Amino acid sequence: MTDVAADRPIAASRPARPDRRAWTVLAILCFVYVLNFLDRQLLSILAKPIQDDLGVTDGQLGLISGLYFALFYCLVSIPVAFLADRTNRVKVLAFACALWSAATVACGLSRNYPELAVARMTVGLGEAGGVPPSYAIISDYFPPGTRGTALGLYNLGPPIGQALGVAFGASIAAAYSWRDAFISLGAVGIGAAVIVLLFVREPRRGRLDAAPVAAMPVGPLPEALPVAEEAPARFWLTCRMFFTRPVLLLVSLACGATQFITYGSLNFTTLFLMREKGMTLSEIAIWYALLVGITVSAGMYISGRLTDRWVRHDRRGYAYIPAIGLTLAVPFFVGFVWAPTWPLALLLLALPTGLNYFYLSPAVALVQEAVRPNQRVLAGALLLLVMNLIGLGLGPTWVGAASDAFRDSYPDHSLQMAFYTLVPFYFLAIFLFLALARALGREAEARPRA
Repeated sequence: MTDVAADRPIAASRPARPDRRAWTVLAILCFVYVLNFLDRQLLSILAKPIQDDLGVTDGQLGLISGLYFALFYCLVSIPVAFLADRTNRVKVLAFACALWSAATVACGLSRNYPELAVARMTVGLGEAGGVPPSYAIISDYFPPGTRGTALGLYNLGPPIGQALGVAFGASIAAAYSWRDAFISLGAVGIGAAVIVLLFVREPRRGRLDAAPVAAMPVGPLPEALPVAEEAPARFWLTCRMFFTRPVLLLVSLACGATQFITYGSLNFTTLFLMREKGMTLSEIAIWYALLVGITVSAGMYISGRLTDRWVRHDRRGYAYIPAIGLTLAVPFFVGFVWAPTWPLALLLLALPTGLNYFYLSPAVALVQEAVRPNQRVLAGALLLLVMNLIGLGLGPTWVGAASDAFRDSYPDHSLQMAFYTLVPFYFLAIFLFLALARALGREAEARPRA
């Protein structure tokens, strides 16, 4: 029997409605996620003035925004998630928020590349405790059948953070300096940590889930049956379950391939638009901020809603939704890289920017539904470990190194050539999501019926 507490479609029962407190908690956690992603992406947004001030190359930029950051972010997330599964998740989240915000301030105070690298790795250390506890907290405030929408709304944090980072970060840097942008936005994060402690209550684990598998009759999940809180999950048993179950391993690898594209391009798009398309910081602060805020938010929300509708009838929707989105994105991404002017480039970038993020809400919802309540933080961290080591760790590092490699042959368009090398990873990600759909179909066929 599969070690799963929510391994069935939720079609046959109407999901319970979340209460007002659940929506308040979701709003606070989303705000923290906005700051999480804003602080994470601020380096790429302000890459041009940082390069001018500190003499950082594209390859060095790729390392500190990619591999160096991801090593701390991913590896520390596992023990942090194990701790959160056994302690108070809200306190873990609040401490993590305060740590990465203080490290963001330190980025603004850096005088050279080594100091900036250490500050960035500390940002990764803090952010490791941000997302996995939040996934689990949301899953204990929102019942099955509503989690796709809730997690879709929560996952608006990255696009909103990116858009605000572009708007405020670029505006502050243009008016004052890139250092002031890091210091002021880091200070906001420290205040957010206090808000989490004061206004978010730790929910009982699994309070909205159906009874454990061993005690459940075969068939659709009943509506939000309360269950006793389970004992903390065993660390290695949960890790073994995650990496030996095809569905969980495939969704992690598919997300990793997708994030290779999203982080690889995202961490250099501002620099690409300024250096090779002729945009200024002031234009970036308006037009690119609007594009990111609108299109990625739409992609996150629409994919979450589509997921809740599709999986009520067919769990393969968790895989088909991102596969379709990536397929539609490919030609527009190529057009964006080719475009000779920045207005045309932004126009062509709009669709793939939204479609590239059709993967996240379905993937998170699948993992949170597919494990027991006492495994959710660790399972979420394992998902982030795989996809961020591949995507966040290798994507920006690849693009930065490729740009340096192309510089001699294409001195004015090295980033353009580096962006073209991301196209094959679209097809790899699509293939992996289709393999995930097949694995989900096999699980459904193997499940005993009433």
